[in-house]
Amino acid sequence: MKENVLEQLHRNAAFIFEQSLEACDIDRALGRHMRLDGHVLTHNLFSGEEPRTLDFHKYKRVLVIAFGKASASMLNALMRRIPPGTDVRGICSCPERPASRHRHFDYFTGGHPLPNKESFAAGREALDLLRKAKKDTLVIFLISGGGSAMLEVPIEPSLSLEDTTAFHETLVASGATITEVNIVRKFYSAIKAGRLALAAPESDKLSLVIADVPMREREAVASGPTLPSHTTLAECDEILTRFHLLEQFPASVREYFEKLHEGKYPLPPDPGNPAFRNSQFEILLSNHDFVSAAQAFAESLNFTVVVDTSCDDWDYEKAARYLLERFHTLRREHPRLCLISSGELTVQLPSEHGCGGRNQQFALACAFDLAHYQNQPLLAFSAGSDGLDGNSPAAGAAVDTTTIARARHHGFDPEAHLNSYDACPLFTAIGDTIITGSTGNNLRDLRLFLAVSPESR
Repeated sequence: MKENVLEQLHRNAAFIFEQSLEACDIDRALGRHMRLDGHVLTHNLFSGEEPRTLDFHKYKRVLVIAFGKASASMLNALMRRIPPGTDVRGICSCPERPASRHRHFDYFTGGHPLPNKESFAAGREALDLLRKAKKDTLVIFLISGGGSAMLEVPIEPSLSLEDTTAFHETLVASGATITEVNIVRKFYSAIKAGRLALAAPESDKLSLVIADVPMREREAVASGPTLPSHTTLAECDEILTRFHLLEQFPASVREYFEKLHEGKYPLPPDPGNPAFRNSQFEILLSNHDFVSAAQAFAESLNFTVVVDTSCDDWDYEKAARYLLERFHTLRREHPRLCLISSGELTVQLPSEHGCGGRNQQFALACAFDLAHYQNQPLLAFSAGSDGLDGNSPAAGAAVDTTTIARARHHGFDPEAHLNSYDACPLFTAIGDTIITGSTGNNLRDLRLFLAVSPESR
């Protein structure tokens, strides 16, 4: 097999990923969903439901609370559509402090996947601003994935940042799905489970959301800070028990959950609370948009495309086995194949682990399988739409039938790196990492499996 065939597959995968992200540009998405005519903003244009309007003359001021991995991009897009002369102010908690910032906004560099000092400061300021908002204030929430960590305040004031960081870290490493993790977070946080919206009960509220969860689980985006919660304490208890979480939490957090059962802390607000009635919620972009774009770009490269998202939230090893088996079956039928999978996989991390993330761990697991098909042009690609994978600087990795051999040639022990969850150094050394930097978006992960037969080249 000529080396340039594999190189072409790498270029194809990068093209599909990069163009799909470009197609999901946040400013264009906001433009599809809303239109400004003078001081009247018409939104909900793209949902198929009845459009809604907001007359800015009705409000004395506009308060914007933006948080999550896409918050800076969302804020920029919104500010282009605010009527001139409007009194607008607020906060933005984002992964990196942007070079260009809006007047009357406080910016925070929130932590992810674990909250940091800025996450706490942003959460406290957001609650303080919202509690002062009255009926003449329109509140716009800009919410995206990662917001669970970037805007945080515990219900119990004595719980420290160190307590809360350990709490989040235990959840993230537990192997629980993101929905399960967020159910537990809802019982800990003064932000989540609708509590952020209820901090401004008199104000009209609009939540604009970039969804990094399945559409049926919209409450899971940033742990549902502006939506009524339908989760129960019994569900939270079941997750805590199944993953043996209480004994892993700091003593202060464990004591908090015990007191929660004694009725000493408020449970998530009732979905029938009147403050939710003047609150609207709209999804601007979702993983569905990302996958649809990937399918279109793969088809533009003359691949037969099959989309399979059934392994969403699976353990990475189980997902790798399933998708590889599907890939090998399909490529026998289709001479030029692109199998697309999306969503997020789970990885249960040991207390001691290396540098990497779920995408690189998944890719390295796939590389061992592909190594059995030497001289065949096969590739597996996995990367996060936010441009970040775990604790590494990479978005993910692309592997082919030569990856394991090249790693060993460079002196690496691929099995050891897989077992120690340390894929990034190996992929960096052999040039298989996907590096994008922070993309300002967050639409879950994209996995691509590409194959070409000799007659299709």
